[in-house]
Amino acid sequence: MTSPATSPTPVSAGRAAATGLVAVAAALGAGHLVAGLLLRPAASPFFAVGNAAIDRTPTPVKNFAVENFGTNDKPALLIGMAVVLALFGMVVGLASRRSAIPGLVAIVVIGVVGALAVHEQSTGPLGLLAPAAALAAGVGVFWWLHGRAHPRAAGVAPPNAWGRRRFLLSSVAAAVGAVVAGAGGFALARRVDVAASRRAVGELVPTTPAPPIPPGAAFPELGTPTFLTPAADFYRIDVNLEVPQLRAEDATLRITGMVDEPLEFTFAEIRAMPLAEQTITMTCVSNEVGGPYVSTGTFIGVPLLDLLDRAGIQNGAQQVVGHSVDGFTLGTPLDLLRATGKQAMLAIGMNREALLPEHGFPMRTVVPGLYGYVSATKWLTELELTTYDVKPYWVERGWDGQPPGVVPIKISSRIDAPTAFQQLSGPQVTVAGTAWAQGRGISRVELRVDGGEWQQAELGAEVNRNTWRMFKLTTTLSPGQHTVTSRAYDGDGVMQSEERLRLINPGPVPDGSTGWQSMIFTVA
Repeated sequence: MTSPATSPTPVSAGRAAATGLVAVAAALGAGHLVAGLLLRPAASPFFAVGNAAIDRTPTPVKNFAVENFGTNDKPALLIGMAVVLALFGMVVGLASRRSAIPGLVAIVVIGVVGALAVHEQSTGPLGLLAPAAALAAGVGVFWWLHGRAHPRAAGVAPPNAWGRRRFLLSSVAAAVGAVVAGAGGFALARRVDVAASRRAVGELVPTTPAPPIPPGAAFPELGTPTFLTPAADFYRIDVNLEVPQLRAEDATLRITGMVDEPLEFTFAEIRAMPLAEQTITMTCVSNEVGGPYVSTGTFIGVPLLDLLDRAGIQNGAQQVVGHSVDGFTLGTPLDLLRATGKQAMLAIGMNREALLPEHGFPMRTVVPGLYGYVSATKWLTELELTTYDVKPYWVERGWDGQPPGVVPIKISSRIDAPTAFQQLSGPQVTVAGTAWAQGRGISRVELRVDGGEWQQAELGAEVNRNTWRMFKLTTTLSPGQHTVTSRAYDGDGVMQSEERLRLINPGPVPDGSTGWQSMIFTVA
């Protein structure tokens, strides 16, 4: 009998495509399963390749993804990868109709790529077991199904009904096994009960509470957000395809580098320290004019400088590099950190609760007045005092992470109501929105309707200079279409820039967006 590995009689196109597709699925499922067993989700070749793709994505492409998919950019990437891998599997199968060799070689090549991606994720030697399992499963399933798909696999030529059924049953069994393995991997990776660990932290009551939010600080009845953003609604921007799972009881914070005495604290030790509370508005440098990537919370924790001073900061230190449990690094210029005083925090809670996992549980940094790419390390494990010779994640990718390149958060204003093309009953119309210029505060907001005179809006009560400020203006308008434009002034009287700059501008310095927002609506 002719071997199914090499035969002049080709496998049918349908069986060949199915063989490649199921083999790729089996490889992914096996990789997920072993990564879950090892409690190393990043060791899954699928996630490792996705993370490698994120690391290498050019800035214009990232901007496009953020602009078009928002916080769904990562699910979009995973879906896109799944489609590409499915097509790859079918093409490999079709290329192997006469011989299994092309398919086996292609699976080995993609297996090596997955192993290299896993190695890059710093999952340790054990992490390489996941791509090894994926490679073995992919090769094994491809060889097995290719043999069963072959016309001579049933012992007759052309194939009879039993041969077709046997291939179908084998394919379904392998596909179900792949799905079960993948689902098992996801379940195993989450067997670290972070939810229970978070509950065990208990209610966080600060020794030094933040001042209460005064009445009239926000106008949610008119369309603005509530002043404090619920934790579940707080914007999330990071590079992780999977949220790192770290229990509080396993977490430690090391202070290393250019210090007189390296220190290490357990989460329990930090939890037992006198806790301060700060109300802070955070903004992402990727936020468009009028965009949603700005939120406010009351963060509870320990002043960062208190911890750093315990270790003793040595002369010559220029930045504090935060290290995340997943290997991510982020640098905050030491001069800018010192300028914030005790407002910069090692935070363990937000809005009187422990941090949510997606926002950095068990602990993270929060430095007011700076965009997140130089101020917010989630899932924090280490603070390293060092010079600018050390290149954190974003600096390695061409962003400037040191003065004078690091810019304060730009003055911004956003019209929350009316929304675009909303139809309102008139003639009285109320425009409401939000403005922010962390570190300087907001002193005035002006609105202009249909290019007319600027009118000063009524401001909500100011909480502090590190938080946003709401505004509203009621005016009389005739029926028809109208356009309203907003501009804000910071606490020093500097006006928001009219020049429209979108997202991260060309060059090494991410500036943040600028420009006046306009909203078109209709009065009935």
